[in-house]
Amino acid sequence: MRIASNTLSDSMVRQIQQLTSEQAKLQLQVSSGRRITQPEDDPAAVGRVLGLQSEQRQIKQYASNALRALTLAQTSYSGLQGLKKVSDRIGELSTLGTGALSADSMRTYATEVEQLLEQALQLANSRQGGDYIYGGTAVDSPPFVASRDADGKITGITYAGNAEQAAIPLSEATTVTPSTSGATNAGLADFLNTLVALRDSLNTGDIEGVRATHAGLTTAEDLIIGAMADNGGVQTRIEAAQSQQQDRAVNLESLISDESFVDLPTTIVKLNQTQTAYQAALASTAKIMNLSLLDYIR
Repeated sequence: MRIASNTLSDSMVRQIQQLTSEQAKLQLQVSSGRRITQPEDDPAAVGRVLGLQSEQRQIKQYASNALRALTLAQTSYSGLQGLKKVSDRIGELSTLGTGALSADSMRTYATEVEQLLEQALQLANSRQGGDYIYGGTAVDSPPFVASRDADGKITGITYAGNAEQAAIPLSEATTVTPSTSGATNAGLADFLNTLVALRDSLNTGDIEGVRATHAGLTTAEDLIIGAMADNGGVQTRIEAAQSQQQDRAVNLESLISDESFVDLPTTIVKLNQTQTAYQAALASTAKIMNLSLLDYIR
C-alpha cells in the first residue's frame, strides 16, 4: 500500500490548524467570559439574544413611563390633600358663620376664606415638570383662571382645561391615567366658586347665603375624597407594574447571560483537552514527517 506524502502532510496540517483555531476560540472565551464573540459563533443564539435585548429596551421604557406616572400621581395626590385641608377649614368657617353674633366676626371669617381661596387656587394650578396637572391634556396653561375686581379680589373662577386624560403605557397590554378626570377638575372649579360665594356672604352678613353654600361644600369634599381614593388605586397599580417589570428585567438578564456567557469550568476543561490534543498532534506530525519514503513501502 502506498500513501501519498502530500496528502498525508496536508491532512496533518489541517488537523493542526483546526486545533489551533479551537484553542484560540476557547482561550478567548475563558479570558472574556463570553461564549459568543462573533455572530458566526452561534447564529441561532445571536438571534435569541438580539430578541431578548429588544425586550429589555421595551422594559426600560415601561419603567421610565411608570416612574413618570407615579411622580404625576403623587404630585396630584399632594395637591388634592392640600385642597382637602382647605375644605376642612372652610367647613368649620361656614358653620361658624351661621352662628356668628356680629358683623365683625363674619368679616373676620371672610378674610380667612379669602386667604384660603387664594391657597386653593394655587393648589388647583399645581404643576409637575412644567405641566399643569389638573387641566386634562391641556398642560401648557393654567386650567383655573380667576377673574378679579379692581382691588385684586377673586370674583369668579373659570375652568380652562379639558376633559381628556393622558394614558401612559406600563406594559404591552396595560395603561394608566394618573391625572384627575375631567369631572373632578370641573368640580374643583365649582368648589372654588363656592368659596367666592361664602366669602361674599360672610362679608355682607348674609347668614342665609352662608347656609346656601353648605351643600356645595359637602359635594366638593366628597369629590376631593373620591379623587384621592382613585389616585391611591392608581398608585397601587403603578407600583405593582414596577415590581412586575423589575422581575421581567431580572429574568431577561438571566436568559441573556445563559445565551452569551460561558460555563467557565466546562470551558476550561475543553481548553485543556484541546491543548493536549494539539501537543499530541504536533508530536505525531513531527514523528511522521521524519519517516523515510521507504517506511511507506510494503
